[in-house]
Amino acid sequence: MRESTLQVALAALGISVIGLLIELKKRDNKKSKKVDNDPPIPKRQASIRRYEALILERGSVGSKDYRVHVLQKDTSQRARELSLWHDVPLVAPAAPASAPSSPRNAPPLFNFVCEIPKCTRKKFEVATEEVKCPIKQDEKKGVLREFKKGDIFFNYGCFPRTWEDPHHVSPDTGYPGDNDPLDVCEIGLRQVQTGEIRPVKVLGVLAMIDDDETDWKVVAIDAEDRWAPELNDIDDVERLIPGTVSLIREWFRTYKIPDGKPPNKFALDERCMGAKYAHKVIHETHTFWCDLVQKQLGDDFGFQLPKLETLRGVANDSKMVRKISNPDLTKLG
Repeated sequence: MRESTLQVALAALGISVIGLLIELKKRDNKKSKKVDNDPPIPKRQASIRRYEALILERGSVGSKDYRVHVLQKDTSQRARELSLWHDVPLVAPAAPASAPSSPRNAPPLFNFVCEIPKCTRKKFEVATEEVKCPIKQDEKKGVLREFKKGDIFFNYGCFPRTWEDPHHVSPDTGYPGDNDPLDVCEIGLRQVQTGEIRPVKVLGVLAMIDDDETDWKVVAIDAEDRWAPELNDIDDVERLIPGTVSLIREWFRTYKIPDGKPPNKFALDERCMGAKYAHKVIHETHTFWCDLVQKQLGDDFGFQLPKLETLRGVANDSKMVRKISNPDLTKLG
C-alpha cells in the first residue's frame, strides 16, 4: 500500500513538473517576437582563460545522428559555430606570468579538444569529413563503436589545426600518418566533457603503429590541474606518477584485442619521448595541416576545408610551434 501511494505521488510530481516546463516554454515563446536563425542556447559552457566556447548537443545520445557542436559568441553576443578542427587555435591563450604552472620562458600551452571523457567508453571523434567538424560517435559496419576493452582511464582527444599526413612516411617510425588530427591523452584528475576545450601542457609522446600507420599519442596535463606545476616533462610523470605512461601504452597496445585484432605496436623502442620531441611532432603535424588547407587538398581525402585566410590566429600558431621546435629529432632521444 505504501509503495503504491509513493508511486502515485511520484507520478503526480512528474506531471506537475512537466506542466510547469510547458508553461515556462509558452512564456518564452511569447517574449521572442522576432525570428532568430542562430542555434539554440547550449546546455553547457566551457571556459578557456580568455577563450570562451559554448557546447551544443544535437540529436539523441547513443544514436547515429548525435553531434556535439562548439559555438562562440561574437561581438553582438550571437553564437557562431566553430570548426573543432580548423577554427579553434592550436596554441592556447598565454597564462598570466604569475601563474605557478607557467614559469618564465615556458613553452606555450595548447588547446586540447576532448572527444572521450575519462572513465567512459563510447568512441567519440571529431568528424573531419563533415562541415564544421562536430564530434560524433564513430561507427563501423553500421554499428556505433565503444571500447570493448572497457572504460578509458584518461581524457582523450586531439589538437586542432594538426594533421597526420598519410602521404608522409615518418623517418622515425617508417610508416605514414593516419589521416587524422594529432591525438592527445590528458592525464589530469578531472573528467573533461566531450566538446570541452582545455589548455594543456605537453609532456611527451608515444609513437603507436596502428594498421601500418603512424598514430602519435601526445601525453599532456590540464594547465589548471593539481599536478600541472610539478610536471614539465615525461620524466616528471615517471617520477611523481609512476606507472601512468606504461598504463597508457598497454591500454593502446591491447584495446583492439577484444575485436579480434592483434596488439598494436610502438616505434622508437616503445619509449615515450619527452616534451621537446613532442613539440617537434606538433610542429610537423601543424605544418601538414597548413599545407592541406592552403593547397585546398580536401577533395583528395573527403574533407570540406575552409580558406586559410578566413581563419584567425593561424600565423600565431605557426610562429609559436616553430619557435619551440627542434629541427633534428634524432638529438631528442
